[in-house]
Amino acid sequence: MAVYLDHAATTPMLPEAIEAYTSALGTVGNPSSIHTQGQNAKRMLEEARERVAYSLGCAPIEVVFTSGGTESVNLAVKGLYWARNNPAGSRPRILVPRGEHHATIDTVEWLERYEGAVVEWIPLDAVGRIDLAALAAALDTQDDIALITLLWANNEVGTIQPISDVVALATRRGIPVHADAISAYQHLPIDFSTSGLAALSVSAHKIGGPLGIGALVVDRSTTLVPLIHGGGQQRDVRSGTQDAPAAVAFAAAALHEAPSLAGLRDRVIAGVRAAVPEAQLRGDPDDRLDNNAHFTFPGCEGDSLLFLLDAAGVSVSTGSACRAGIPEASHVLLGMGLTEAEARGALRITVGHSTTEADVDAFLAALPGAFSRARRAGLSGRNVTARSAAGTPAGNAPDATAAVSRG
Repeated sequence: MAVYLDHAATTPMLPEAIEAYTSALGTVGNPSSIHTQGQNAKRMLEEARERVAYSLGCAPIEVVFTSGGTESVNLAVKGLYWARNNPAGSRPRILVPRGEHHATIDTVEWLERYEGAVVEWIPLDAVGRIDLAALAAALDTQDDIALITLLWANNEVGTIQPISDVVALATRRGIPVHADAISAYQHLPIDFSTSGLAALSVSAHKIGGPLGIGALVVDRSTTLVPLIHGGGQQRDVRSGTQDAPAAVAFAAAALHEAPSLAGLRDRVIAGVRAAVPEAQLRGDPDDRLDNNAHFTFPGCEGDSLLFLLDAAGVSVSTGSACRAGIPEASHVLLGMGLTEAEARGALRITVGHSTTEADVDAFLAALPGAFSRARRAGLSGRNVTARSAAGTPAGNAPDATAAVSRG
């Protein structure tokens, strides 16, 4: 039986989410229709919205359902940018930490290329945490800032960001903050009502819900310019017929009482250190997501390790699923100060609700042999220049503007 340890990419649907989804699929009606069947669908949709809102500590009206995390990030970043750069004001600058997910990187680079945005990259420290002093300096010296956008917790190395400190710095200057909480949702406590955020992105398939639905939480006082027009649904922020059955399944997953995964994560970390003493844990060793263990293995390619482990029946990743198969060093690790050779030996192991101790033990049993073979193969001689830590393709790196799903 295959061992699945890539829950940060997607996690299996929970049984209660599957049951809720299949039951809701039998309901006929467009939630925007005024007849009885349409209103039945609307009631089902709005009850799901209430449950998702409860899980995020916000008001139901603040929950805007989307097609997933990537759309939520695009809507927040582009929508805030356009709203803050209307004819009454010109604020082209976006502050972004190095090491963000490509949903954010590619969005701000698109705004830079086509909309005249000025992207200012804020450095990270050695564990992947935003440099608050550098952020404060940028805020103090620039008066044309549209927004700040950052991960609540890094999707690759698992480091938790000081969201409250970032918001406090921004609020004093009247600058809205968007948080990508897709990796943090259900792994960290989230209370949008007390966070001071303008917007927050989440995705259902990361927490045991279905693929194809996510949410953007938008504070009631925040103005966004929509990406999609037509119909005016969801406060005119995101038009289009809403997927009520998917929302019901999302809600079922959102209310699932997620157990702490820290014990399994720590079992992975201790086991890797014992099996391969040369491996280096990356990210904050203490203040990290409860499901994330991220290592670099010296002298070998992470891709080689991944394929050898896959052949042994164990599924892990080298980082974000969105960049899987693209031969470039992780911009997150480069932003943390690693060399390209160090960054190319990365492996991310993430546990989830279906993970057992036996799964972890199977991975640990397969790891030493895979590492030995991968190190014998060594680093490839491919001529690949990694993306810069800011996310900009350089040299012979492949064009990173192709559309990818949120991983």
